[in-house]
Amino acid sequence: MTVGMIGVIGAGAWGTALAQMLAGADTPVMLWARESDLVGQINAERRNTPFLPDIDLSSHITATACLGDMAECDALLVVVPAQFLAGVLAQISANGACRDLVLCAKGIEAGSGRLMAEVARDTIAASGHRTELAVLSGPTFAREVALGLPTAITLACGGGDAQWARLSPAIARPAFRPYYSDDIIGAEIGGAVKNVLAIACGVVDGLGLGENARAALIARGFAEMLRFGAFKGARAETLSGLCGLGDLVLTCASTASRNYTLGMALGAGQTAAQALAGKTSIAEGAATAPVLAGLARAGGIAMPIVDAVCTLLSGTAPASAVVSQLLGRPLGAETLRAETPDT
Repeated sequence: MTVGMIGVIGAGAWGTALAQMLAGADTPVMLWARESDLVGQINAERRNTPFLPDIDLSSHITATACLGDMAECDALLVVVPAQFLAGVLAQISANGACRDLVLCAKGIEAGSGRLMAEVARDTIAASGHRTELAVLSGPTFAREVALGLPTAITLACGGGDAQWARLSPAIARPAFRPYYSDDIIGAEIGGAVKNVLAIACGVVDGLGLGENARAALIARGFAEMLRFGAFKGARAETLSGLCGLGDLVLTCASTASRNYTLGMALGAGQTAAQALAGKTSIAEGAATAPVLAGLARAGGIAMPIVDAVCTLLSGTAPASAVVSQLLGRPLGAETLRAETPDT
């Protein structure tokens, strides 16, 4: 079975970039946007000024504000922010079923602590539809994908080899290369934890702590990602690939990352409210950090960098004090074992 019409749910920068990439092969793509004025601009002017302003969009993209229009799609790439996924998926399910649901959001649901695939599975189970899940994740800045610059991603398929054989040719393009995995948990954890660590990387640069400090934070943050991944059942090789370490490296020092720029603002002395005010796009790590920290504590997993980000976001201590606390932790072996929060 092949994939026919592809739909993209969410017309922010990333969703629009995916639609542009897919349409580059003269493939018809349906793009759902919540804002009716944005739908009008995309269809009439071939522009998405709020989120991807300097890209001329393909004529093969058709925007719509009606989720019911997406029912004709065989595969849906869902790119809405993590905290809104459950509501949007419920609306999608009410309008019918697609064969493949590809989750492209990176985060953990606040309140429930569910990964995006868990949110989707619960919604699909309630609807009774037969839909297979996949996760698309990796080092991707939206503008570069929209411009057709070389990009490689992980496509983790819950439906295994058969789903990969169906989806990969539909998604792959000459400059957009998917790599197969069947580890959905690993693909999701990599993206979610990376967002929080990217905030920490921004703090390091906002404080002017230097290249040594940033390199150390990336390495120790990756150790935290591996520990949490092992706790949740992810494979280390998945997190060592594109959707974990690769994505972390991309966002560790670039102002194209929303999470990194949030961290830079925190390091420079702004509060989280000040840093996030007036932004049209969402820094997913801000919502994910406290949920991730809570899950780690409940599982006895030490994630001191994640805890430090939570402290900064809550405004209970300045960045300099948080860094001093991290540097004052007891000395020990460099290890990836599942340390307890007190070590």
